[in-house]
Amino acid sequence: MPQTLRSTSMFTPCGFSPHLHTSKEDEQGGLIFQDGNLTSASLDALIQHLIPTTDYYPEVTYIFTFLLSSRLFIEPHELLSRVCHKCIEQQRLDDPVLDKARIRKFGPKILQLLTEWTETFPYDFQEERMIGHLKDMIHRIAPCDEAYWKKMNQLLQTLNQKLATLNHGQEGIVKINAAVSDKLVAFKNKPPSIQREILSVCSDPYTLAQQLTHVELERLSHIGPEEFVQAFVHKDPLDGTKTCFSEQKKTSNLEAYVKWFNRLCYLVATEICMVSKTCVAVFYHLLDVPV
Repeated sequence: MPQTLRSTSMFTPCGFSPHLHTSKEDEQGGLIFQDGNLTSASLDALIQHLIPTTDYYPEVTYIFTFLLSSRLFIEPHELLSRVCHKCIEQQRLDDPVLDKARIRKFGPKILQLLTEWTETFPYDFQEERMIGHLKDMIHRIAPCDEAYWKKMNQLLQTLNQKLATLNHGQEGIVKINAAVSDKLVAFKNKPPSIQREILSVCSDPYTLAQQLTHVELERLSHIGPEEFVQAFVHKDPLDGTKTCFSEQKKTSNLEAYVKWFNRLCYLVATEICMVSKTCVAVFYHLLDVPV
């Protein structure tokens, strides 16, 4: 199976990438490959390549790349709707009598795709429409195997727990930002007469560094990969007046982390500048550096 390495170069809102034209020999079902790598295709072809069948499942690298980059051209709820519609049509899930043998081969694969989506991009499922599409698909295949009900419950339970954790983190960020803003206003109105040194708060440098690392890792854990894509794309590259779906970006966690990083840098710079000239001279003397 050809590998998938490229992301945004794979497609444009108009369909095919204008920069890549390979021979007809490399085209497979609307997908254009170059040296064994998927490089370009129409949006419909890429969606079809994402959809599992009874004897096919997309590569993990393709699933991640497509789910990440496709949001620049199609909203997640619309993408999931189209995926479900194609699955219903191709697997005849609307038939009065289902082909249980075929569904038992297809079911685990579509469940795996939905699981990977919810685990990698949980923020997408904050929308009720996403949960609705997910439940509808599982309800259609569940009559063929009772185990699907159990898997659906596990999937939803794991998703709800993850969303609850992420929402709790976002609420904490809002409270911290509000507290920092209040302190900045207070400092401007009435600057403190004595600036406390950081070691007066925590006398052990190792413990301080450890706690700062814990805070940083916690903030990083709340950032979804889609935030990095949405943060840097503002408009349709082919039409400077038309905004992409990414205008409705949700980058609060990434922006909060940047603010935290900047505050930490300012803190370090302040602590360095607060050191007395005598201490600096001694420090340079120990390093055998001329002052």
